[in-house]
Amino acid sequence: MLADIILIIHFLFVLFVVGSVPLIWLGAWMEWSFVRNFRFRLAHLAAMLFVVCESLIGMVCPLTLLEDSLRGTTTGGNFIQRWLHRILFYDAPEGMLTTLYVVFTLLVVVTFKLLPPRHRKIPSTSI
Repeated sequence: MLADIILIIHFLFVLFVVGSVPLIWLGAWMEWSFVRNFRFRLAHLAAMLFVVCESLIGMVCPLTLLEDSLRGTTTGGNFIQRWLHRILFYDAPEGMLTTLYVVFTLLVVVTFKLLPPRHRKIPSTSI
């Protein structure tokens, strides 16, 4: 059960990292203010930088390690595990994935530059 929860968290993290870029561009076009929220944008940039750094140094994702540890060496067959694994894990050369992570991180950085987040304005108080 705990391994399934870790897998869901992993899936949501991937969804946040990948889905935020089109959401930011769509939100800028639709003038949604939350896509310029500084904390949201900084969290997104930090998440993507973490992914690309772990890939560049050859580190295995901590969420993957934790899930594997909780599952042992067996591969279960319940619904959550089966479908989320099909979405998250695929067979591709590691170098191709690292290149994809680097290119996507550059897209995140360009997005950060072209559609910069806005700092929250602190209301001035007058006495």
